[in-house]
Amino acid sequence: MPIVIPKDIPAFSILKKENIFVMPKKRAESQDIRPIEIAVVNLMPTKIETETQLLRLLANTPLQVNLTLIKTATYKATNASENHMERFYKTFDEVKDVRFDGMIVTGAPVENLDFKEVAYWEELKRIFDYADKMVTSTIFICWGAQAAMYHYYGIEKKALPKKLFGVFKNHATVAYEPLLKGLNDFFSIPHSRYTEIDAAAVRADKKLRVLAEGEESGISIVKSKDDSKFFFFGHSEYDRETLKNEYLRDKAKGIKIDPPANYFIGGDINKINMSWNSTGNLLFYNWLNHYVYQVTPYNLEDKSED
Repeated sequence: MPIVIPKDIPAFSILKKENIFVMPKKRAESQDIRPIEIAVVNLMPTKIETETQLLRLLANTPLQVNLTLIKTATYKATNASENHMERFYKTFDEVKDVRFDGMIVTGAPVENLDFKEVAYWEELKRIFDYADKMVTSTIFICWGAQAAMYHYYGIEKKALPKKLFGVFKNHATVAYEPLLKGLNDFFSIPHSRYTEIDAAAVRADKKLRVLAEGEESGISIVKSKDDSKFFFFGHSEYDRETLKNEYLRDKAKGIKIDPPANYFIGGDINKINMSWNSTGNLLFYNWLNHYVYQVTPYNLEDKSED
């Protein structure tokens, strides 16, 4: 089944060329089914790239997905055109009374700031509180996951000695977890961050369960025990060349950075080992199926605030 997005959003033509099932709204409205309603709070500066990455994964299911893109009102995007943001995004105030089956909150390049120093922190807190009451299940990614951990559970992030950058082996820490269904015993997840979550505090909190971790990356995936919140500290949504582009960008800025680990084949930046593709697809597929579609009511207004 398709993901329903505007025909003129850049991701539509990109995904159509990849033979990914996308559908314009006019066609979707003629079908007698109840699509899954997903909101994406896109905090990344690379708006179009991030949209496309997430849409590619959300389209890889048998479900019809309606997408709502959300922007912050307290901080204006500088790397996407004003026309793009006005045409395809809504502010939180425009959707605050709408219920969603699922939500995704992306990362943001602000991890070296204290949470309270982030320009849109107060608005993001409102979004977190809203998700807790009005959304069946939410995925928080990278800095978004660290911010949500702090907001919901008071768990702090910590600075790393140097940037965790590359693709790292992980393994499941629980058996028969639906989110990890179909994954191998060891699976790869890209990471790109200067901070990490306080692992001891996560393990000590009885409301949380660690699902995946790696020797080098530490904790990669956590969920709340009520299944309403998933914390992805890596970037399973990344495209083949995202880490390469980040590496070249930082090098051009004169930032001292090592090449991404376990990524370039033989040190050749034109040869990339995309070892996380199936993992990313399965994580989002399983989330949509087991933690959104299977548990959300047909009538979203029937969802209890409890």
